[in-house]
Amino acid sequence: MDEADALEALSSILTRLTDDPYNIALHAEHVRVARDTGMDDQVESALEMVPAFWAAGDQIWLPLIERKVQSSNLDAPGDLQAILSLYDRAEHDYLSLPLLQKHLELLIDRFQYFHSVDLRPEELQDLFSMEWTHTAMASVVSQGIGHLTKSHLLWDMQRDWELENLQHATGEEKAALISRVESMLLERLQQPHSNHDETFQAYSTFTTNYKPPDQYESLLVTASKLRSQAVKAYEKRETYESSLAQAGFSLEGYAYYIAAERRKKPDLFVVQALYERAIAEADSRRWNGQAGAEETLRSFWAGYIDFLRIQDVDGELQMATFQRALRSAPGSGEVWARYIRFLERVADSEDADPGVSGAYEKTHSIFPLQSDVEQIVPVVLARAGYERRQIEAGKTGEDGFNKMVEVLMDGIARVRKASPAGDPRLRIEKYFSAVCLKLAEHSEHALVLWEDASKHYKTSYLAWTSYTEVLIKQGLYEDARKVFRDICMKNLDWPEAIWDAWINFEQLFGTVEEIEDCFDRIERANAQVAARRAKEAERADHAAMQLIAEQEANMVHVADVVPPPNAADSAGALPMDVDATSPAAGTKRKAEDEVALDENKKPRIEPKVAPLKRDRENCTVFVADLPPAAGEDDLTLLFKDCGSIREIKMTQLPNSLVATVEFMERDSVPAALTKDKKRIGGEEVAVHLAWRSTLYVTNFPEKADDAFVRNLFTKYGTIFDVRWPSKKFKSTRRFCYIQFTSPTSAEAALELHKQELEDGLPLNVYISNPERKKERTDSDANDREIYVAGLSRFVTKKDLETLFRTYGTVKEVRMALDPNGRPKGFAFIEFEQEQDASAALSANNYELKNRRIAVTLADTRNRAKNRDPNHRVDVRNRSLRIRNLPANTQEGLLQQVLEKLAPVARVEVFTDKGEADVEFENATDAGKLLLRSEPIVFNGNILELLAEAPGGSSASRSSATVPAASGLFLPRSALSRPRAGLGSKKRTTVVAAGSAPSSSRPQSFSQAKGQDDFRKMLSG
Repeated sequence: MDEADALEALSSILTRLTDDPYNIALHAEHVRVARDTGMDDQVESALEMVPAFWAAGDQIWLPLIERKVQSSNLDAPGDLQAILSLYDRAEHDYLSLPLLQKHLELLIDRFQYFHSVDLRPEELQDLFSMEWTHTAMASVVSQGIGHLTKSHLLWDMQRDWELENLQHATGEEKAALISRVESMLLERLQQPHSNHDETFQAYSTFTTNYKPPDQYESLLVTASKLRSQAVKAYEKRETYESSLAQAGFSLEGYAYYIAAERRKKPDLFVVQALYERAIAEADSRRWNGQAGAEETLRSFWAGYIDFLRIQDVDGELQMATFQRALRSAPGSGEVWARYIRFLERVADSEDADPGVSGAYEKTHSIFPLQSDVEQIVPVVLARAGYERRQIEAGKTGEDGFNKMVEVLMDGIARVRKASPAGDPRLRIEKYFSAVCLKLAEHSEHALVLWEDASKHYKTSYLAWTSYTEVLIKQGLYEDARKVFRDICMKNLDWPEAIWDAWINFEQLFGTVEEIEDCFDRIERANAQVAARRAKEAERADHAAMQLIAEQEANMVHVADVVPPPNAADSAGALPMDVDATSPAAGTKRKAEDEVALDENKKPRIEPKVAPLKRDRENCTVFVADLPPAAGEDDLTLLFKDCGSIREIKMTQLPNSLVATVEFMERDSVPAALTKDKKRIGGEEVAVHLAWRSTLYVTNFPEKADDAFVRNLFTKYGTIFDVRWPSKKFKSTRRFCYIQFTSPTSAEAALELHKQELEDGLPLNVYISNPERKKERTDSDANDREIYVAGLSRFVTKKDLETLFRTYGTVKEVRMALDPNGRPKGFAFIEFEQEQDASAALSANNYELKNRRIAVTLADTRNRAKNRDPNHRVDVRNRSLRIRNLPANTQEGLLQQVLEKLAPVARVEVFTDKGEADVEFENATDAGKLLLRSEPIVFNGNILELLAEAPGGSSASRSSATVPAASGLFLPRSALSRPRAGLGSKKRTTVVAAGSAPSSSRPQSFSQAKGQDDFRKMLSG
């Protein structure tokens, strides 16, 4: 943007920041806009504003300190003190090794400078004396000393500085330095860290140079014993550190690592540093706008605070941690609630108010907290809990109760202001009611509270049942009966709950006439609700039909015959969503005996608007013929006036450099296409719609793999990528996307359409047009299928068809059966249209055959798990965990490679961990692969195969390290005992997608006879 636009944007963002200073996204935008202006003073002002309201990471502090250093005179004590203070502030926010390294470099540089000048400034006083510098450096190093893999970057700097001073020291000073350095080295040897061998060598050298020769051996023996536990501690965690690095230091990886540490006896030294690292990473990702980073950061802080409390660390450290947490996540109600309880816990018994009131009032000024019901509730309950405990301790009287009432009423008002829906769980109201009922003289407050709550939450069964419960507890039976009669016919979110409560009440306190009147009224209400739900279903059907009609009217019909190469306008789609999961096809069984449904009971329908999806196909252009030196900055400059860019991906092919550029909006693409034939670095580049060079290919032979497809299509031009679908939920999927570097190549390859590669199997080749995406039968299968659980054993397939066809055309109903043919209690229903499946979600909690059913979309997160322990053991015995996968591994491609070694039932890749779970058809094949003498190389990486361990889900569990080969072989089903003999040295064999399975038999290990016998059994 030009200067005028930048200044206008800067003015706008400053106005918004004035109204909402606790919005981290606004601060990030402020920094970005300030940099766009090119004005250093605005950039510095933007950087300084962030730590005024938030804890800041090194993405703020490093450039800010660098600017301050450049504008300061470090020879002047005043300026130098200001820089040191800035480092102290920065290090108080988050752990940052680059920041700590910069601080150490400054300390060493200034120490050397002031010890080299003839006249030391008097204003320095003790600053940069040897003792002061030693203390300052030790303080800096201690902040990162718990980082297992990188703490040596700090500690080694201090060690080298101390040893350099020792070389030049004499007399008493030298003796003092020898003692100090020895203590440093011995302390370090007892801390787990990655380069402990180097540290031990440094201690050996130090002992040789500065200790009596006759003490050398005994000192090293003692040091070796001291370091043994630290070495074991590091080696025990080395696997976790490797997995964390392999996962790109993801927040999920940190969460798993922390959970593993806290499950056993936690080490404060390790866990404290681990939390610091996780929190710093979460803040960095939050600043970059990663979804979910804010919530994860809050979770890490809450866990860190709880850990320090459980470990009973010093109160000052806990207070400092709370202050940092509240600067980092001011919108976290859970952190504020913990802080209030901490203030109460450490308060002097004589304190009238330990700061609880001030902390609570502070939360009123934080907009992110004020606008989130889930953050308000814990703060209010913590504040009210403090007042309640003061009352019960006899420290406050009526005034204390009035104060508590004021807090709770204020909390209720804040909740209702934050969201029109309020708190559906009514947590503050429940707390207030319980306290009032506990104090008999204030029970009338509970009645007033619930009367008000029922008026506000008019359709909430929870508010009304709570109101009636209080009336009954107070013996106001007639009032309760009157309420039941009044609300019986109302449109509540769960009328059945009110009816059950009324029936129970009348059974306990009513006469025969009152009980019968209750049943009569409920019967009429039931009929009314059923009629209303039926009308809602009809309206939903009508709306769905209208929507379908509109879509069909607007649909661009594509001819079944593939267009000739020059018909570019009917070309196809960039396959960005190849691996979208799809449910297994399943097989139909005979219809069961029909049982008529109660036609009056129809589920209520609440149509939901589907969220807008990322339109990759229509928002992406492909850039080819790039010069070798081109970078992302060149492409950003080329497309700067086309629109906002979401993502740029550059790929180096063997003979060319290409890139994909995805824009935020579809409207940006026409402008981007005008850049075709423009120059970058003096060379013309080609720009085209990405989908125009992409083919959708299906109906090829079942044996075809990646090598087969590439060999078939490579004659038409350079292939950029081949994408294969995942088969983990639908093993019959047999298609792929082939993307060339130019549309001409894709159009030329259309000549393969309808060619029979096998008798009766014509190949289908199409340009992957986004308008034809719906024609691919399983491209949206997940969105068209629902999962129904909680079914009665009397429910039949006909019952389900009758129920769900009210929402739309049902394509298939699949009921899960046990080996005896009896229903397992869940089923899958596939609709013809996606909107019908969405509408069917309204049937959740519907009563079918006296059982309330649960209805969700049939995705991987909602599918029912087979709870048969024998089934789980069988799956585990047939499964292996594979590690060291290349980045961006395709599940379909990995399955092709593994199927050349053994039949595969299912593959699931965890991209963030670089791992996969592979389920084979039988346990014997899995065992053979574990004992395979030749490693498997996939795309240049040697795969690590591990047996699945019992307990937990594969998707959230890292496999244990395989022990070294020794001893007798233990069967894989003996899961409670250690496995042996699986880790011997192996030769490397590359298995490519197009190669045949290896026929060489496994070579024998140098182990006990039991291993060889077991191999013969598997091979036989």
